[in-house]
Amino acid sequence: MKPAYLLLAGMVLSLSATLTGCGGDGTDDVPAKQHFNRIKGVVSYRKEFNDLNDLHLSSARTIGVTPITSRSDLGRTSRQLMWVDDNKYYEVDRLTHSVPYLVPRASAVLMAIAMNFNDSLEAKGIGPHKLIVTSVLRTKNDVKRLRKSNANASLNSAHFYGTTFDISYNRFVKTGGADGDEEVRELKLKLVLSEVLKDMRDAGLCYVKHELRQGCFHITAR
Repeated sequence: MKPAYLLLAGMVLSLSATLTGCGGDGTDDVPAKQHFNRIKGVVSYRKEFNDLNDLHLSSARTIGVTPITSRSDLGRTSRQLMWVDDNKYYEVDRLTHSVPYLVPRASAVLMAIAMNFNDSLEAKGIGPHKLIVTSVLRTKNDVKRLRKSNANASLNSAHFYGTTFDISYNRFVKTGGADGDEEVRELKLKLVLSEVLKDMRDAGLCYVKHELRQGCFHITAR
């Protein structure tokens, strides 16, 4: 049996082909008028994406690494970690309290979200944009430092396990041409991202929490 993250990658490619496929045989002299999908979003971010920390932790402890005390211990984890780096679908923000590593399953979920996001943008007639990853794996020492400036930072976080990442919903990297008013564009992009996350969550691939103060979706692979 193929590892879960390889099966997930295959599913992404299949879904991408479905979303980007075009009708017609290409023999007409005049191209057919292009029809774009409507942006739907979700009814409520708070209600749709309110998976509690216990759910995130349960999955993280099952598929993740043993929590790491310091960054010097990264090479001695109980399971494989993958480096998370900028690519054509997402960028990693300047990280101050986390390091860009995920277990393979979580890395595949992140890539699936980013690829499906751009496929959905294209289907809706919106130019390509990269997602911004704002937080990844945290060591115990990272959280200690974070709590000096944010006393609410959790000492029992799914970020400890390399299964969890945060994606900004109010910042995106535009890689295509101009597409209208900046404020309207950000609102549209959040709506499209919410559709993608709902599909992934409904498929049982991840848990999602809408973080209002942090301006991000908090996501844990399943």
